[in-house]
Amino acid sequence: MEKRFDVVAMGELLIDFTADGLSQQGNRLFEACPGGAPCNVLAMLNKLGKKTAFLGKVGKDQFGIQLKKTLKELGIDTSHLLTDETVNTTLAFVHTLPDGDRDFTFYRNPGADMMLTEEEIDPELNANARIFHFGTLSMTHEGVRQATKKAIDIARENGLLISFDPNLRPPLWSFLELAREQMEYGFQFCDILKISDNEIQFVTGKEDYDEGIRCLQEKYRIPLILLTLGKDGSRAYYNDICVEHGGYRVKAIETTGAGDTFCGSALSYILEHDFYNMTKEQLRQMLAFSNAAAALITTRKGALCAMPEKEEIDRLMMGC
Repeated sequence: MEKRFDVVAMGELLIDFTADGLSQQGNRLFEACPGGAPCNVLAMLNKLGKKTAFLGKVGKDQFGIQLKKTLKELGIDTSHLLTDETVNTTLAFVHTLPDGDRDFTFYRNPGADMMLTEEEIDPELNANARIFHFGTLSMTHEGVRQATKKAIDIARENGLLISFDPNLRPPLWSFLELAREQMEYGFQFCDILKISDNEIQFVTGKEDYDEGIRCLQEKYRIPLILLTLGKDGSRAYYNDICVEHGGYRVKAIETTGAGDTFCGSALSYILEHDFYNMTKEQLRQMLAFSNAAAALITTRKGALCAMPEKEEIDRLMMGC
């Protein structure tokens, strides 16, 4: 049966405030950038010609209105983007560190994305997609956690590939053991795991990345694990195959959305190939393209509205 969407993603949709110099009075200025990891992934997929939909909730405020308008302009289906009447849209202030990495301060106690309930999950949405993508920020609190689990169950019942990015943000968890538990829940059901170097160390306690990945493979039998290594590139662990590809040298200004851009690019590649019979060369091509896309997003502020075009990615890969 023809599916209406290539990818449905669920989770947080928020405003990232990124530093933008100083005012004439010497006060720090911030740019309000639409963001949220799952929608960043969808934005990259849309750039690559895929059909996407988002499942989540924003507040009935100026930021919620801005976010819904932005998703529509990007071509992401918003028919299941709900509005909370009483709780404001989540905000995040991004603090860029000297090495280009970043730290976050969240205004989410509560935030509208946390208010999505199990009863608000429409089974028809997930049944109409090829891939379901989620992270752990929709699992930080009980109500939205149950909504996420219901969405995962529907995806499994309908035979979707399930993509999971833990996207660990320690300040949003009441205690880190709960974050580990929810990451492990996601590992049980995903077919595609995108995980960063610091996350694999956090969840397995292993300093050696390969050793940490082996622990996950042995315990959860995840078909494809994509490990991102920042500027050093990425690795793909697919059944018994391991492929690595280096990063691309660019003048980075911040890393917000790099992992999401990588993830969206990889999912796009997977949609165009036979997930169950991928070759070593295909995995290498997927990593090369995804690394280049992720590198480009680090050269601009924000992520959701700044995704690179395929032609830009191809030029970087060719060294042009």
